[in-house]
Amino acid sequence: MRCLIVDDSADFVEAACGLLECEGITVVGVASTSADALRLFAELRPDVTLVDINLGGESGFELAEQLHRTGGPSPSPVILISTHAAQDYTDMIETSPAVGFLSKSALTCGAIHDLVGESARLEEGDHR
Repeated sequence: MRCLIVDDSADFVEAACGLLECEGITVVGVASTSADALRLFAELRPDVTLVDINLGGESGFELAEQLHRTGGPSPSPVILISTHAAQDYTDMIETSPAVGFLSKSALTCGAIHDLVGESARLEEGDHR
């Protein structure tokens, strides 16, 4: 699985890259701004994109919307991440096109695979 990470914390990005690479996910790109993320997303076509909810002065929710629109008829999954708890953003997560949310402390390859797999199963069910 090829992953793009969008986060403005260099320390988190470094830790996440190490963790995901050790667990078998290839980090193909890293962005710290929405503009960089959109450019890399179009260029790299990752299998999944992790987007921090709070990108400094930018909204990860808005970026998730833009990535979803950019992805065409079958956009690759976006997973929102944050140091904050999911309940802090419940309504915004539910209305987002993201396939789910992971706390940064709960980030694992297994959790990413679970969310992407669940999303794929739901899509297949919609087309039957």
